[in-house]
Amino acid sequence: MPRDAASAEALLKDIFGFDAFRPGQGEIVEAVAQGENVLAIMPTGGGKSLCFQLPALMRGGITVVISPLIALMRDQVRGLREAGVAAGALTSGNTEEENDAVWDMMQRGELKLLYLAPERLANGGTQRMLQTAGVSLIAVDEAHCVSQWGHDFRPDYLRIGELRNALGVPLAAFTATADLETQQEIVSRLFGGAQPSTFLRGFDRPNIHLAFQPKDGPRAQILSFAAARRGRAGIVYCGTRAKTEGLAKALRDEGHSACHYHGGMEADDRRSVEERFATEDGLIVCATVAFGMGVDKPDIRWVAHADLPKSIEAYYQEIGRAGRDGAPAETMTLYGPEDIRLRRSQIDEGLAPPERRAADHGRLNALLGLAEALGCRRKALLAYFGEEAGDTCGNCDLCDRPPELFDATEAVRKGLSAALRTGESFGAGHLIDILLGKDTDKVKQRGHDSLPTFGIGKDLSRGQWQAVFRQMMGHDLMRPDAERHGALVMTDRARPILRGEETIQLRKDILAKASERRPAVKALVSDEDAPMLSALKAKRRALAEAARAPAYVIFPDKTLIEMAEKRPANLDQMARISGIGAKKLERYGAAFLEVLNGAAEEVHPQRRKLASRGAGEIYDALLAAQSELTRGPDGTDKPLSCSASLLAKLAELRPDGLDKIERILGDKRTERFGPAFLDVLRQAD
Repeated sequence: MPRDAASAEALLKDIFGFDAFRPGQGEIVEAVAQGENVLAIMPTGGGKSLCFQLPALMRGGITVVISPLIALMRDQVRGLREAGVAAGALTSGNTEEENDAVWDMMQRGELKLLYLAPERLANGGTQRMLQTAGVSLIAVDEAHCVSQWGHDFRPDYLRIGELRNALGVPLAAFTATADLETQQEIVSRLFGGAQPSTFLRGFDRPNIHLAFQPKDGPRAQILSFAAARRGRAGIVYCGTRAKTEGLAKALRDEGHSACHYHGGMEADDRRSVEERFATEDGLIVCATVAFGMGVDKPDIRWVAHADLPKSIEAYYQEIGRAGRDGAPAETMTLYGPEDIRLRRSQIDEGLAPPERRAADHGRLNALLGLAEALGCRRKALLAYFGEEAGDTCGNCDLCDRPPELFDATEAVRKGLSAALRTGESFGAGHLIDILLGKDTDKVKQRGHDSLPTFGIGKDLSRGQWQAVFRQMMGHDLMRPDAERHGALVMTDRARPILRGEETIQLRKDILAKASERRPAVKALVSDEDAPMLSALKAKRRALAEAARAPAYVIFPDKTLIEMAEKRPANLDQMARISGIGAKKLERYGAAFLEVLNGAAEEVHPQRRKLASRGAGEIYDALLAAQSELTRGPDGTDKPLSCSASLLAKLAELRPDGLDKIERILGDKRTERFGPAFLDVLRQAD
């Protein structure tokens, strides 16, 4: 039975050494201890773990804690044991002796908290063990991992709801990041749709300074940021494994204590970095997001992003690892057009349904909005999570140095008009060509050089227009449409501006710095074709997974690039793409045409084979000639026709005389169709 509130205060002091709860903790502890189902959304560093550790001591039986990372479990178990609490973890990283010690505590009835990874729930023996162990409460840490709308989805979290039903015990779920969609999915999957007691304890971390910078020599920017904070523990988040290694070496060359961390390292090497970071003062870890939820170090003084995070939720969680002790901490996030292209392509190349991809583009837009903010960044960040803030926070780069703004209403209306007049079917690259009056092949082929918007944007350079469109997406005036392969579509927020009912300001300093320089890394395709290439790659990935084969076995990148650029409209045009042979055209042609054109026409198997041999169009012409003569020249004869296989044979062999046609069709069909078919075959030659 739960003890009274005084007991909670006493345990807080005796076990954890705190004189009082942090704001909001006391209510959550009481609800969990009383056996209520609880969903608590608390900022990183807000003391989530205590909200299930303390009730575990107040209740009888064992509290099972589902936690996503071994490092996080080990850290919490170590801290609890040092405080005199009987806690243990069963993980794949345990030694046999460590597992035996946990089992012994369980057998003796001493164990109070048992930490498990969600993947362990896939083992049927785990559930049977828990049913006999005297479990009285399930606590779920990082509960947003259950949501397929979230940024850290872990499929094994889906088994937690089944475990709750099997054990018949209350469940308490905790996370630092959950927008409304994610909250709804947590409730559905963990609580079976029954509304738990929900506690939303604010997202503000006022001790963390927020800052963004456009990329301009990113390695030098990171080294400069670290140099100004020499001797202080920090994390540099990177978009690739290779970059973690390169930056860590560069930092060491500058005299810093630094190492790298990513998912491709051996388990022992990762554990070594985790232990160094936990115990070594002033260590910098250059890491991918693999070094994430397991970080429980309170005195991280700074977090830098060498590349743009993939969503605003990911950004919030990652910067939240700084300053967990409440002391001042700093952040810096670098971003550039290559980052945005990469993140867009990652969304489009995923196998998620269209509504999920649209939501992910919206989340990325929200992060761009924060990067391109006109005023206080903290106010913009908290507004995304539905929380109001004062006018300024005084602790972000834009409060330190307010940006220069300009009235961008006319430029934005031009951009919106260009999109609407082209049916919202194109990306920023083509729209900018129209605004600049560029006579590209694509512009001329579609007649867009005759539009009223053609050439009306020559007052800005291409780089400046790119900055305008990026800021328009950041203000959620336009979104890439996953169903239209990244074409920009106007949102409802843009309509008052287009109608002249509202004005809008954008950042002038961003436009002033807009560069015409070519990207350092040459893109595989143009900006205009990149979304289509992403869609083709997503289809290739799905087919490869179904066939359990490497993606390149379906088609190599070079073939997909040519498809994205040439946009074949039918199997005959598809057959002319390099790397597509007869078998692959027959097997995959229709699937990729559906991606390219939105639908694939049903084609007779004989016709499909002919397409790969360059004879498809001859077959079509023979079929058309036959339809004219099915009832004879004057339309009164008895119906007569040739089978698909006979027409295919003619198309493939291309006989050059009536006698040769007769050997294939026979005298009766040759009499009716021979001369017309011979004309078709001669024209083909």
